[in-house]
Amino acid sequence: MADRSEDEQLDAIKRWWKENGTSLIAGAALAAAGVFGWNAWQDYQDGKAEAASIRYQQLVSLAAGDELDGDRLGEARDMVDEIVSEHDDTLYAELALLLDARLAVQQDDLDSATESLTQVAESSSRRYVQSLAWLRLARIAVANDDPERALDLLDEPITEALAAQQANVRGDAHMALDDQDAARDAWQDALELAQQQDQPLYGLQFKLDDLGAKETAQ
Repeated sequence: MADRSEDEQLDAIKRWWKENGTSLIAGAALAAAGVFGWNAWQDYQDGKAEAASIRYQQLVSLAAGDELDGDRLGEARDMVDEIVSEHDDTLYAELALLLDARLAVQQDDLDSATESLTQVAESSSRRYVQSLAWLRLARIAVANDDPERALDLLDEPITEALAAQQANVRGDAHMALDDQDAARDAWQDALELAQQQDQPLYGLQFKLDDLGAKETAQ
């Protein structure tokens, strides 16, 4: 009776395996493929990030210095296009666009600089990088004799870490509007914030001193 019970169990196992074995093997294969696919995707993403990092470092090296000659400048801007095209979902693409804006300003191409910065400001999920873009857009607006636009840009949610720079540009915008009192207040705020955050802003005290001198002369 016991032997028959063992035989029956063995037969049941055989029937079960015959009925279900194919689907189990297929399921195991799919699971293995899923693990392999995920690991491969992770490796691919890591490889992309590494490639983007290397290319960005090459861009920084190429663009180093205050002035680039025509050939190097063109090569640098072409490299920006490459990084943005091939690595558009990485931090390096955003940093490349910020650098491209500087290169465009060097060429007196404020429209291209505005385009690059706007792309970062409107699409970045990184608040600090986005804030840098807003600030630089505001600076360009002041340079373009559009201080009202600059003030609007400075009302964007700029990170507290850049509050001193924000107040500094706000003062520039008010000064461009010939609102000396508002400019003085903004620059004074910028000076205090810079001291609190240990982030010296070159030229800020000169602007306050100059404004005081102008006021005395009137």
